[in-house]
Amino acid sequence: MEWLNFGSMMGRNKQLLGLDIGSSAIKVVQIKEVNGKYFLQKFGMKPLEPEVIVDGTVMDAGRVVMAIKELLKETNIKLKNAAISVSGHSVIVKKISLPSMVDDDLESEVKLAAEQYIPFDINEVNLDFHVLRPSEPSDEAQPQMSLLLVAAKKDKVNEMTELVRGAGLIPTVLDVDAFAIENMYGVNYESDNGDVVGLVNIGASVMNINILKDGSSLFTRDIAVGGSGYSEAIQRELGVTFEEAESIKKSHRATDSNAAAVAAVLDGVNAEVSSEIAKSIDYFKTTVAGGDLKKLVLSGGCAKVSGLADQLSERMGLPVELVNPFLNIDVSG
Repeated sequence: MEWLNFGSMMGRNKQLLGLDIGSSAIKVVQIKEVNGKYFLQKFGMKPLEPEVIVDGTVMDAGRVVMAIKELLKETNIKLKNAAISVSGHSVIVKKISLPSMVDDDLESEVKLAAEQYIPFDINEVNLDFHVLRPSEPSDEAQPQMSLLLVAAKKDKVNEMTELVRGAGLIPTVLDVDAFAIENMYGVNYESDNGDVVGLVNIGASVMNINILKDGSSLFTRDIAVGGSGYSEAIQRELGVTFEEAESIKKSHRATDSNAAAVAAVLDGVNAEVSSEIAKSIDYFKTTVAGGDLKKLVLSGGCAKVSGLADQLSERMGLPVELVNPFLNIDVSG
């Protein structure tokens, strides 16, 4: 077992390049913080062919590295220190409680506790933790401390960091997708005054759910459902290529002859996605007292799929908003 620092690209003294290695595209962003304000300096995105990364597994590392290099050249980004993030079945996030203790003892005690909560061989994972509350009342004699425990399988971490190094970059921060979305939300939106808010990020192959209260995560879950499900359904029902299906999904355009079929396909997949989100939120409500959500906030490539927000709002009985990741970031430069 090794310890690995998880963190935010905006929480370090050294400016970092944000690098998102997704199943459908590579994205880079360079943001500078000045006196608590954020300025977008550079941004770029390069699509990947569907066979390059399949269900989160890199099938062709060479093409991924080449795409990163091309994107860095196109955006003229010179930064070398990169912040990346991971998600999926190789990542475990757990809230745990331990007796309150001094920092010197904490790391060894977390390692012992992790063996109870992590469904992998402890020697095959990288661990990190964050103290949420250093001391809180408990029914037990000794006060307890609340921690967030994160474990990522070494093979997944190594896979991602080797891609970064292959592109000539230095992997400096490794975050979790759900927490990266949380950081973005915290930068752009005011505190919700004790309200519970659900963040739902819908990528190409994985959906990340992070439920917050007062800016702190209460619950996270990754679900192997994403935008590729829409494209595959369109491809199957309309008999078009995957690339044509992607175009229809992204543009929401269809010919007169197949408009009804496209609408039916989107409606069906929207129902599946909404059902998965609802099941996760229902489970959350059974585990946390006072867990009624105030709203859902959607992000990711499929957040704008026609009809999804409306169907999800009707299913959950909640307002559903589309996030603006640059709401509080100066993009004029």
